[in-house]
Amino acid sequence: MIDTVTTRTAEGEERVRLEVADGLAVLTLCRPDRLNGWSWESTRQLGLLADRIRFDPQARAVLLRAEGRAFCAGIDVTAPGGAITGATAAERTRNYYEGIRWVHERFAVLARLPQPVVAAVQGHCLGFGFELALMADVRVAAEDAVFALPEARLGVAVDAGGDLRIAREAGAGWAKYLALTGRRIDAATAQRLNLVQLVVPGPELESTARALAAEIAANAPLAVQGIKRAVDGYADAALPAALDRVAMTAALTLTSDDCREGYGAKAARRPPHFTGG
Repeated sequence: MIDTVTTRTAEGEERVRLEVADGLAVLTLCRPDRLNGWSWESTRQLGLLADRIRFDPQARAVLLRAEGRAFCAGIDVTAPGGAITGATAAERTRNYYEGIRWVHERFAVLARLPQPVVAAVQGHCLGFGFELALMADVRVAAEDAVFALPEARLGVAVDAGGDLRIAREAGAGWAKYLALTGRRIDAATAQRLNLVQLVVPGPELESTARALAAEIAANAPLAVQGIKRAVDGYADAALPAALDRVAMTAALTLTSDDCREGYGAKAARRPPHFTGG
C-alpha cells in the first residue's frame, strides 16, 4: 500500500491537479493516457488537495473535471501498490478493511467540503470514477458520458459507497439494478434518474460546468455553505454506518477467490466462473 504519510507528490506522479482563480478551485484528473484510472495514490492526492481547498478563502466553489476522452474509467490495475498483503487471510482481510476505510476518509474530505462541488463528466465514468462523480453536489454530463458500477462482474463490492449514493438520488431499486447487473447507462438515462442534473453537447461541457460553478461562487458564501450542510445533513443521515458495512464487504470480496477469478477472466477476455468463495 502507498505511504499515506507522504505530503509531496513526486515529479511525474501527479494524478490530480489543483488551480485556484476567480473564486473557483479547479480539480483536474490529469492522467488521460490511463483514462484517469484510479489508484491509492490518486486517493491520497485528492485528499491533500481537498484539505487545501477547505481553508482557502479564494475558493468559493469547486469544479471537478478530467483531461482526455474519459472522466475516469475505474481502477488502474497497473498502478503500483494495488494489492494489499498480509501474513494470513485474516490479516489481509483486516488490512483491506483499513485500506478501504482510509479511502472513505479521504473521499469524505472532498464530499464534505464547505464549498459546493460541480463535476464535469465526459466519456467513461465507471466504477471508482462513477463513485467520485457522485460525491459532487451537482453533476454536468456530456452527451457521450457513460456510467456504470461493474464491480459485481469482477467479484468485488462497490467499495466507495456509489451504490448508496445512487439509492439516495434515484432510489434503492435503481441502485440495486445498476450495482447488481453492472449495466452501463448513457447520460440521458442518468439525468432521468437524477444522477446528473444537466446534459450538454461535448464541446459545451467545460464552459457549462465552469459557468455553473462560477454562478454558485458568486452567491453569498455563508448562505451557500449553510445550504449545502443542511441538505447533506438530511440526505446523508445514514451514510456513515452504511459505509462501514461497505468497507467490510469490500475487504471480504477483495480477498476472495471470486475476485481473483473475476479479474483473471477479464484479462483473458472470457466469462468468469464464480463459486461464492
